[in-house]
Amino acid sequence: MNLEEFKIKVLPLQDKLYAFSFRLMGNTEDARDIVQEIFVKLWRMREKLHTYRSLDAFSMTMTRNLCLDKLRARRTVSMEGQYIPEEDVSQRPPDEILETADAAKRAIHIIKGLPEQQRTVIHLRDVEGYEYDEIGQVTGMNVNNVRVVLSRARKKVREELLKIYMNHENPGNRTITGKIL
Repeated sequence: MNLEEFKIKVLPLQDKLYAFSFRLMGNTEDARDIVQEIFVKLWRMREKLHTYRSLDAFSMTMTRNLCLDKLRARRTVSMEGQYIPEEDVSQRPPDEILETADAAKRAIHIIKGLPEQQRTVIHLRDVEGYEYDEIGQVTGMNVNNVRVVLSRARKKVREELLKIYMNHENPGNRTITGKIL
């Protein structure tokens, strides 16, 4: 593919790719950067582009994957940060503030241990606030699969937190064959 063909076939996708990446990323700068990176990648592989049945679908998939990579990188950074409760903490007792922060840290640790697909879905839904159909677009899953994966991820986090807090409340309990000693 030469420069003229590239201009005719690829550059018209710019608005569509930008709108898609903006919806996934949530800000203009990231969306522009992603579209620019996609065009650079497409230009570098211009000799192979004729082998794809739909250049439109291929470029959208590339955009989705790059957005996912950027969201993962952002999530890793944000998950490492300190938990800050959203409400006015000055009205709450100090021990309650510490318990909330501790629970958040434990939940983040548990989420980090989930399988990649569950981590991605729970992050996109519960941290980023994406709708189910948007998560489906980002991950390539249908909406029902997104709901199932999210449900399983939340259930696992809930179970692990319950284990932690049940053992914390009764640290002397030891179980052997299901009996509490």
